[in-house]
Amino acid sequence: MRITALSEHFFQTFCDLFAPFFNLLYNIDKSNARTACPSAEKRKNMKISPIFRQKKAVWSFEIFPPKPTADPSAVQSTIAELSALRPDYISVTCSAGGSGNARTGEIASLVKSFGVEPLAHVTCINSDKPSVRAALSDLRERGVENVLALRGDRLPDREDSKDFAHASDLVGFIRSEGYDFDIAGACYPEGHPESKSLPEDIRNLKYKTDAGVSHLNTQLFFDNEDFYRFRDMLSIAGIDVPVQAGVMPLVKKGHVDRIISLSGAKIPAKISRMISRFYDRPEALMEAGIAYAVDQIVDLLSAGAQGIHLYVMNNPYVAKRITDSVQGILNELNGAQNADRP
Repeated sequence: MRITALSEHFFQTFCDLFAPFFNLLYNIDKSNARTACPSAEKRKNMKISPIFRQKKAVWSFEIFPPKPTADPSAVQSTIAELSALRPDYISVTCSAGGSGNARTGEIASLVKSFGVEPLAHVTCINSDKPSVRAALSDLRERGVENVLALRGDRLPDREDSKDFAHASDLVGFIRSEGYDFDIAGACYPEGHPESKSLPEDIRNLKYKTDAGVSHLNTQLFFDNEDFYRFRDMLSIAGIDVPVQAGVMPLVKKGHVDRIISLSGAKIPAKISRMISRFYDRPEALMEAGIAYAVDQIVDLLSAGAQGIHLYVMNNPYVAKRITDSVQGILNELNGAQNADRP
């Protein structure tokens, strides 16, 4: 839904008239009708980086687009339910099925239509400058103001880019082209899988932040001590941008098998016991995975993490259970800045 051509007065009148319709359609109570119809105040604050100065704990979700041939209506209901939880932003990954940045802009626009600012992933390892420029221009035309600059995963059937070797190259390109995006970057508390060591990875991360990254989202991890050590090392290296901790609830067998193998994250004994005990019991694994994630998040927030980025795997139920569990802590940390949360 594009609203830029509507006057503020007409748009607010439209929201007031059709709030009951949005409530019925997305099961949002009347006080939250602006989730589907954002107020002018919400829409003016589009950059993510200022939120880290306004709040002690930023709260966000990550979703992925449907495959190129799939109907976007399935993810639309997911976005509606996630938006009702009032995250500070929702990040949108690159398209499934190896199609790169193809549907990211489309889904980011959908997130924005629900009054939540999207953080659009942009990859470069299989792209040249014209294709990246086209993706960035598309995002700008859609009103997206925040991007996560990533190298992306190498694909065996695709040639690596001749223009971009690293995410820092992409960050520099975005800045040199004059785009006014807030640029986020990724980081790895246990070190990037391709790095020889964690110190080497942090040196490379410094190149990325120096190129113009405004904040960092970590790869998922399960041992908070790895995050705390990493945070200290960043400070020593002179990396002073905000860092959000990435948390992945392990709530399904498919997550356990796929995510652990792809991420290479270390598995603490506590979560290993959980997986061993409940692997073939779906309901119990769901409950145990949510409980572990909540415990992990409470510890991170207690230790001063500047935000939590929740990898929800397009599952609003899990997002709601976890958000509800830590809502009181977020309200306490953020005070008046969190007063509009349900």
